[in-house]
Amino acid sequence: MDLLIQIGFALSGGLLPAIIWLTFWLQEDKEHPEPNRLIIQTFILGMVSACFAIVIQKTTNNLILGGVSIQVAFFTSYIPAIVALVIGASSEEVVKYLGAYFGGLRNRENNEPIDPIIYMITAALGFAALENTLYLIHPIFQGDMTTALITGNLRFIGATLLHIASSAIIGIFIALSYYKTSYLKSRYLLTGFILSAALHSIFNSFIIRSGTFTLAAFAVVWISIVLVILMFEKVKYKIKKF
Repeated sequence: MDLLIQIGFALSGGLLPAIIWLTFWLQEDKEHPEPNRLIIQTFILGMVSACFAIVIQKTTNNLILGGVSIQVAFFTSYIPAIVALVIGASSEEVVKYLGAYFGGLRNRENNEPIDPIIYMITAALGFAALENTLYLIHPIFQGDMTTALITGNLRFIGATLLHIASSAIIGIFIALSYYKTSYLKSRYLLTGFILSAALHSIFNSFIIRSGTFTLAAFAVVWISIVLVILMFEKVKYKIKKF
């Protein structure tokens, strides 16, 4: 298979599922939609943020685990592996937030409580699009399209939803503090980051253990998505009251 075609397949497998999910979540803000240019900008910056996350995680693994993967270290050096896992999960949430911040959060179009959730989810899906593409490259380059298809489908209902849920948590806390003082806004934002990183860390620790823990990981992320949808409705209800 030609190299460009392989890259095209990987990009399609990473981008299309993210765009499908993005279309779904944008429907939550169809009454006062965000400008397309800001959505595209935030999505692209979300993809860029994934590059920074990779650098941070590789540096962390080298410093804490001596270059050994977390998957291996988890069964040999448990405490250092947990530390590296939490730092890795937290760094992803930080860089996704920065992607959302420079994409749309700091823009004057961010003018109602639901908007931060939309921008956080958009950045998360940009991040997931590039991450999923990188996961698909190896099996596609090996000509193993079956593995690539299975990987893509699993990430569509697993890791991609994790990124949506964890980033949406931060967006929800920003939304809940929208009309509060600057001090309370920072407290809410910090709480959102802590819960987001906790969810991400729990999911990753379950995935690493595999087996029945994989089912637990999917259960955690799907329950989180249901809660995100409920909170979305709560924020929209508050907007209508104003």
